[in-house]
Amino acid sequence: MSKLDVIVFIAYLAGIVLFGSSFYRRNKSAEAYTMGNQRIPTWVVSLSIFATFVSSISYLALPGQAYLTNWNAFVFSLSIPFASYMAVRFFVPLYRSINSPSAYTYLEMRFGKWAKTYVSVMYLLTQLMRAGTILFLLALMVHTLLAWNMTTIIIVTGFSVMLYSLLGGIQAVVWTDAIQAIILILGAVFCIGTLLFEMPGGVGHVFTIAAASDKFSLGSFRLELSSSTFWVVLIYGIFINLQNYGIDQNYIQRYMTSGSKREAQKSALVGGLLYVPVSAMFLFIGTALFAFYKQNAGLLPEGTPADKVFPWFIANQLPVGLTGFLIASVFAAGMSTISTSINSSATVILTDFFKQPTESQRKNGSMQILYLASFIFSVLSIGVALAMINVQSALDAWWKLASIFSGGMLGLFLLGYLSNKVTNKAAVWGVVAGVLVIGWMSLSPIWFPLWGLDAYASPFHSYLSIVFGTVTIFIVGFLLGHTLNSAVKIRKAD
Repeated sequence: MSKLDVIVFIAYLAGIVLFGSSFYRRNKSAEAYTMGNQRIPTWVVSLSIFATFVSSISYLALPGQAYLTNWNAFVFSLSIPFASYMAVRFFVPLYRSINSPSAYTYLEMRFGKWAKTYVSVMYLLTQLMRAGTILFLLALMVHTLLAWNMTTIIIVTGFSVMLYSLLGGIQAVVWTDAIQAIILILGAVFCIGTLLFEMPGGVGHVFTIAAASDKFSLGSFRLELSSSTFWVVLIYGIFINLQNYGIDQNYIQRYMTSGSKREAQKSALVGGLLYVPVSAMFLFIGTALFAFYKQNAGLLPEGTPADKVFPWFIANQLPVGLTGFLIASVFAAGMSTISTSINSSATVILTDFFKQPTESQRKNGSMQILYLASFIFSVLSIGVALAMINVQSALDAWWKLASIFSGGMLGLFLLGYLSNKVTNKAAVWGVVAGVLVIGWMSLSPIWFPLWGLDAYASPFHSYLSIVFGTVTIFIVGFLLGHTLNSAVKIRKAD
């Protein structure tokens, strides 16, 4: 990589940190820090919601998946319009009426403190692993391209994101998200342009080669539940995106930064729908890479893993200067995700675990808690990233367990939102049943064969664990709630 590329990359990193930190003077209260005083422009919130969808994982993984297989992953994007509609119709009005920066205040109102505490803790665990994983992957990419020390990259990147997230609050996060969203989209556009321009035989050759290898397929339409068919991915996408829009703090907090309910609804709709064409762009990059290297086999080292083909192209086939910009765009996707996790986690910690008894204590103490929570979360995520250098297997297990417990969040929310008669006790048993189902579906294919229990392992695709878990929570909680209500009425009648 040339010196110009390195300069472009470093200039981007420094520019984002300085720009985000400039919002420090606007954060004089907890409301400004967590909700931006509800004065952030609609277009900025829309781009921020879109950037929350995109991480460096998807920026690199989607092209890698399309290169290796087909466009089956695009089916996930096709579920977003439905989730966006649900957000506009139901979720945004609900959270705007509650007017709390925490997504989990509603669950406390509905089921009590245990529900809020359970979901908040699971959210924090998931975000900690997410931020640490993305930090590690960003460092791995830069280490592969520039041979810089992994530990140094993780620490510098982690503290850089922490600096502007901690100083600038949600305003810095949302505004830098908007800039980073534009950069990552432009990066993808430039990459596609380069691929098509340098393709031997012209643009049409890309489509001819890809079509001949069935690269544009959306997957099998068979009605089976053991593989990632079109229907399995679509159902999985619907449930995951309902969880994103309906219960994920990253999204709910953005609903609260808009000036009105109507603006928040517009942001939720535009921000979600924008991901659909952009994800298609990422997948097309993978398809174009397949055609490009099929025609230029000598340019790609033999045996290069699919998820490293795109980074190889960035480092070796792009013009000088553009390589640095593309690396910056991948970093943009990762940094926006990490900064979101830092601010939203600090908001959850303040809102769900601390209460200030007086106005003055609330004003002064809240900011101290937000700063301290942001700092501690950032340090812990850096620690997770550093640990992943040598002990990825242990952290993979932790990630799996956190995903199992967080899988009950959507079911609990739907149970409270759709049925007023479900009691606190019924909700507890519903969550227990759902988490057990998710745990069985997630872990039994790994552990049961080791114990000779192959026959009892889940035959379903892992994508369906959140689907079955959510449905289990709702059905068990709904039936038990109505049963308990009936029993109470009978006792009163007697």
